[in-house]
Amino acid sequence: MLVIMRDIGEVFSIGDEVTVQILAINGNQIRLGIEAPKDVKVHRAEVYKRIAQRNSQQAAKAGPLVPDTDS
Repeated sequence: MLVIMRDIGEVFSIGDEVTVQILAINGNQIRLGIEAPKDVKVHRAEVYKRIAQRNSQQAAKAGPLVPDTDS
């Protein structure tokens, strides 16, 4: 894991298209501003886990994919 120390107002980049700015620090909480293209999904970890779990449940309900046999 890369650990980066930044002060309020400073920015770091992830790849060529994502920037993260430190907006505020209040006690043990940090407020971040994230700029990314619309096709890059940005979620808090707990939200991402719920989305992944929901997708997994929906896939299980749908059953296995059957290949198209029209030839």
